Amino acid sequence: MSETDRREFLKVAGLGLAGAGAAVLGGEAAAATARGAAPPMARQGPKEVMRGKRAVASSQSPIVTEAMLDTLRAGGNAVDAVVCGSIVQATVQPEMTNHTGTVSALVYEAKTGRIHCLNSTGTLHPTLPPFRPYPPGVGGLAIGSPMACIPGFMPGMKALHERFGSRPWKSLVEPAIPWAEDGFPVDEFQRSLFDLFLDSATYFPDMRALFAPEGFSPSVGTMFRNPALARSLRGLADEGPDHFTQGEWARAFVARADELGWKIELSDLSANPPRWVDPIRYPHKQYEIVQPAPPERQALYCCIVLGILRHLDVSSLGHYTESAESLYYMAQALRRAGFELGMLHDPQFFDTPLDVWMSDDYLANLAAILKRSRPKAGVDLTKHVQLTTHPGFGRAFGWNGGAPEPPTKQPAGSCELTCVDAQGNWVQMMNTLQAGGIPGMVVGGVPMWGTHAQFGMDAAIHGWLGVPGSRIRCVMSNTIVLRDGRPWLSMGSPGNVHCTVPQMLSNVLDYPNEPYDAAVLPRMLPMGDDYGITIETRIPEKVVKDLAKLGATVRPRPPYDVAMGSYQQAWRDPATGRLNASTDPRRAGQAGGY
Repeated sequence: MSETDRREFLKVAGLGLAGAGAAVLGGEAAAATARGAAPPMARQGPKEVMRGKRAVASSQSPIVTEAMLDTLRAGGNAVDAVVCGSIVQATVQPEMTNHTGTVSALVYEAKTGRIHCLNSTGTLHPTLPPFRPYPPGVGGLAIGSPMACIPGFMPGMKALHERFGSRPWKSLVEPAIPWAEDGFPVDEFQRSLFDLFLDSATYFPDMRALFAPEGFSPSVGTMFRNPALARSLRGLADEGPDHFTQGEWARAFVARADELGWKIELSDLSANPPRWVDPIRYPHKQYEIVQPAPPERQALYCCIVLGILRHLDVSSLGHYTESAESLYYMAQALRRAGFELGMLHDPQFFDTPLDVWMSDDYLANLAAILKRSRPKAGVDLTKHVQLTTHPGFGRAFGWNGGAPEPPTKQPAGSCELTCVDAQGNWVQMMNTLQAGGIPGMVVGGVPMWGTHAQFGMDAAIHGWLGVPGSRIRCVMSNTIVLRDGRPWLSMGSPGNVHCTVPQMLSNVLDYPNEPYDAAVLPRMLPMGDDYGITIETRIPEKVVKDLAKLGATVRPRPPYDVAMGSYQQAWRDPATGRLNASTDPRRAGQAGGY
């Protein structure tokens, strides 16, 4: 896609190109978050890019972004900032994350030039069968009933702070307490998510009392207060992170589990400590990509997708917003990579042949299979698509009548944090409600959602029972891209992480798109077994019709689908060395810097 075409596409998309960033949060947002003032009401839509800063932060909440920047201004480093930001985030975005979920992080240490990878997922108890408070089919949105698991959030916070933190622990917790005690205003995006999971959030009295005390989700502008959480946070500030693994909160958690029939011991909360491991690194063109190591799936998934696309030379075909071939190849590569990852598990207990999976010869063979299995020249499958596709597709393009495909209900939880400090330390971290405690229960003001781990080869979140010390296979998006051996781009997202990260990387590394512009472009799910591609509805009609000739069709999703991710990013200007940062238009985030 040419520079002119790219700008025209973004203009038509309705989000334009983000302008230069103002100081800190920019304009009215900066003024609104002055001490004692109400925070800005976050919204979806166009986002301002912070440019030319010495330090930057990005999150899905202006409150969280400001907490991270405040920590940096007080002398903290990037790790201090994300620890503080995570504890605040679990307070002001309880529909996205909580203090008992999972933590995953990449930390670039400026003084050594090393990148460290932290895995602090929630874990399945090695001796107990799956414990599910919900009956089958209730409480898990599209995934099914979740299981109880041992929390990983606070052990992860402790591991990060002990290894890299420079500020006192208490100073990193205290900013969250007023947001729990006095409350935060519910914005329109948050209200929509409260409504999305209202059935599961009100199934048990614990959650009902917190999320719908009067029978309804809180209205926009309502102050959401959680005094019980404020008390727990004071204990966390005074006792340190062990308050959640050995202290009063931990004892209350174990007592609640025992009352429900999940017979765990206090010692179980710290029996499987977080892991520090070396991340996976692999080249792509003139870049080096760094991502979490197995049992996380993201590095291998992205390596396979990008390797296939590289051998197909998709950049010469044009972007998938202008080329049916590129769209076909991207969707097929996403599908094939998912097949491969069914056999990836915890390397402490399974062989993981990364040398085979990630070898250039293997990737070339996968690309050759994909290329040579498409329709031969002269074969046009449009009529097949017209006769067999969902009638909603034909209706959109003047073929058969019928109703469009009904939308799917997907969980929106998880939060990604990006932070780069003035000393050159980079942190890309996810904190999430996934794998958080006892689903449907609230202990000390902390709402818990459990884990959606399953036991099949096709499960993105997969666990093994009866294996002490094993960790759940998840999909964490933390990514750092190096250029000339230095961090150039840091990015990550919640929401369909498994397939949107390689799309974002390809948008930036295979085409001349700035990271924010790459985030604006439409995103898709892997091609289905029926050659259907679920994608945001901003694909030109010509591309859709050309795709039908290849036997593939589209299943339109909203133009900016919240389930397709919400990228938080930072990148370095190679010419000036200054930092830029952005957040995704699909959710209500904010980037900031100084």
